[in-house]
Amino acid sequence: MLRSRWLLPGAALALGAGLGATLSRRRAGGDAAEGLLGRLPVVPVVPAVAAAGPPALPGSAPVELTKYGLPGLAQLRSRESYVLCYDPRSRSALWVIEQLNRDTLSGASERAACDFQEDDSVHEYHRATNADYRGSGFDRGHLAAAANHKWSQKAMRDTFYLSNIAPQDPHLNQNAWNNLEKYSRSLARSNKNVYVCTGPLFLPRMEADGKMYVKYQVIGKNNVAVPTHFFKVLILEKESGEIELRSYVMPNSPVDDKIPLERFLVPIESIERASGLLFVPNILKRTSNLKAITAGSKR
Repeated sequence: MLRSRWLLPGAALALGAGLGATLSRRRAGGDAAEGLLGRLPVVPVVPAVAAAGPPALPGSAPVELTKYGLPGLAQLRSRESYVLCYDPRSRSALWVIEQLNRDTLSGASERAACDFQEDDSVHEYHRATNADYRGSGFDRGHLAAAANHKWSQKAMRDTFYLSNIAPQDPHLNQNAWNNLEKYSRSLARSNKNVYVCTGPLFLPRMEADGKMYVKYQVIGKNNVAVPTHFFKVLILEKESGEIELRSYVMPNSPVDDKIPLERFLVPIESIERASGLLFVPNILKRTSNLKAITAGSKR
């Protein structure tokens, strides 16, 4: 059952909420990065880090402040099948972006040949282990789904790094969320490309004292954070050149898989406010023809 007491900042998480309008703005220019990052219609802005020496900082902070390095910067991982921004506090990702199309969905890769594994590119203080999940009652839920990348065994194997995993309610993972992943793949078969951005949410909830709190469980000795909700943003590139946007939020709890997926459509602004990410401004840098699909929209 969905709990209406969980709120997205600025908007209640009401099923069937939507933007209710087609967005159209002037196209903005910008240099494209190389590789997958350069092809993505949406990339949350992160600071660039120089390969050597202290990073350049905006503003007037003295360079002397960085002589011993900075305690932390955005942790990007570019893998065969996705780009990920890691959150060392939660021991999971802030977001994961994939590109799906007919080619990525076909191939001979086998899930049985893949094993969940620690991400040794993450400092040992900040990484999750398989032991954290053992006996927790939560599934190791993929953010970038394994079945999205049958085109390459390595690409599929990369989705099993625990940095691409978050604790997920088993009923949700195996039913309603799985249905959303399958739906994403069905859209990729009928569109030029589908870019999928997935991540956790930690939403405030009103308690009995009438005050709002952000509370979430942690599991294992590494205190892996259990999200209260998950989001999935789908950016569809049509053969016609039109861009279509669909954004979903599901609670990390048992959800009746008979509920139509369109009931989980939410305003993209709600996800942006709750996650600290920005999607629409970045998408509009690539297109002047954006349509947001909402609950009740005609397909």
